[in-house]
Amino acid sequence: MERNVLGGVLEVCGTDPLTGWHRDGSCSTDATDRGSHTICAVVTREFLDHQRAIGNDLITPVPQFRFAGLVPGDRWCVTAVNWLRAHQDGAGAPVVLAATEVGALEFVPLEVLRRYSVDVPPDPGMLGT
Repeated sequence: MERNVLGGVLEVCGTDPLTGWHRDGSCSTDATDRGSHTICAVVTREFLDHQRAIGNDLITPVPQFRFAGLVPGDRWCVTAVNWLRAHQDGAGAPVVLAATEVGALEFVPLEVLRRYSVDVPPDPGMLGT
């Protein structure tokens, strides 16, 4: 069972569009995933534009890889290295910690990921008023 960066069970990142190295909705990984697609990001226009600028076009559809292209608000398993580069360049995307695989911590410190966290507790009433 894969774990998230918080130590819990890895939650689903996104199913519409269907994300993940294995295209199963999860940021789970294996030895064949050279890019470490472990960070569950909620992509923004700024992040998408940044990724395109560094040669990682996440906007243009690529049907042969079942990839329709992303739009702001989509949840997507991005590579830890590219997410870190976006953060360093001031374009980091929000992160769903419960759906971010623990392997991401090999590249990005938890403290940095927490700054971008958009996690919601199981009981939204815990958020207070």
